[in-house]
Amino acid sequence: MTSDESTGHLYAMEIDLTREEARRRAEVVAALGEHWDPHAVFEGEQEAYRLLYSGLDEEQMATYRKLVAAGVLPPGEGGDRAAD
Repeated sequence: MTSDESTGHLYAMEIDLTREEARRRAEVVAALGEHWDPHAVFEGEQEAYRLLYSGLDEEQMATYRKLVAAGVLPPGEGGDRAAD
């Protein structure tokens, strides 16, 4: 709401957030370009997580498991494959 200080009148101002969100998303997809492949991006992220948690020594693996158990890291990012 805004006010006109000289008269003390209030004016309602409405913004359609649904429309703005749809416009924002359309702009993001357009900016990504036609060659963007979300499946390939997802697979790349999974591979990055696998590599991040690979080669852990026993102490690091124990810390990893504690972080997963505490909910700090989501399960499955390294899992049993983390020691590869």
